[in-house]
Amino acid sequence: MQFDSISAFIDMGGYGFYVWLSYGVSIFSLALLIFTSISSHKKIKLQITQRIKREEKLRQAAKLQQAQTSNDNSHNI
Repeated sequence: MQFDSISAFIDMGGYGFYVWLSYGVSIFSLALLIFTSISSHKKIKLQITQRIKREEKLRQAAKLQQAQTSNDNSHNI
């Protein structure tokens, strides 16, 4: 389909509103999908990092407690 002018292209034979609205909704939906995907990805990475730090602290606390328990046992003998 060829158009004689820019205004004819924008008008799209009287269906311009629907055509451009569908393009707008599609672009908005894709942009929203990309934004939410990136946001969710960052949130999940942060949660994983926090969980790894928390687990490392728990491991260190368990080692410390085990060391204290073995020291206490060696003093009692």
